Order: sequence, then structure tokens, then C-alpha cells
Amino acid sequence: MNQLQNLLHDGLIATGHVHKCAIIRRQDYALRASSHGFKPSQDEVEELTNCFKHLNSVREDGIEFEDKPYTAIRADKQSIYATHNKDGLVIVRTCVYVVVATYLEHMFPSVCVEAVEKLGEFLREKDQ
Repeated sequence: MNQLQNLLHDGLIATGHVHKCAIIRRQDYALRASSHGFKPSQDEVEELTNCFKHLNSVREDGIEFEDKPYTAIRADKQSIYATHNKDGLVIVRTCVYVVVATYLEHMFPSVCVEAVEKLGEFLREKDQ
């Protein structure tokens, strides 16, 4: 596994409260790492990355991801949190990457958010 793959596994999946996750390079929408079996389409990768350019739209219209409409509950220049029923989507922007994670109904949203935010903070400290 590469370093980013290890960060996803050790920092997010190992919590037991992240269902799927990925790290996307903002510059070219390249999927740099993802959890086992998680392969978002190129269109989804671009849409998730570009959410930060259209925060008002995200707040008003939400986000379509994996054929589910997510309603934004937070959308600012560094973090987007959204829900669909009791499932959720967390997107955190760093200097170089966008970290995306999902959680399911039986998982604790707060643990997922905290883990993704900590990973984002770690990457920002490394100027990544």
C-alpha cells in the first residue's frame, strides 16, 4: 500500500465509523487512494472536488452522490457535511487533496467527521 492508502486505512477505516473513503488530488481530479472496493466515477470525483467552488449551490441544492441526494448540513471553504436519510457524506479540502468519506446509519457520524477532519488537518500541516 502507498502512504495515502495507509492513511485512509489507519486514520479512517480503522475507526469502524467510516464506510468508504477516498483521497482525490484537486489539481487533476486524480483518485490517489481509496478504500477497498470504492471506485467513484470520474464524474463523481470531479463533482465532489468542485463542490467547494459552488458552496451556495451545495447549501441550497445538496449533492448527488452514488445516485443518492444528500442534503448539506455544513458547507464552508474547508468542509462539507451532508446526509441522506441516516447515511452521511463528509468532504474535507486540503491544499492538494479532497478527502471524501461516507458513513452508514449504524455508525457514529461524529466519529467519522472527527477522523476525516483530523486527516485533513494532518495533510494541511504537511502542505498537502
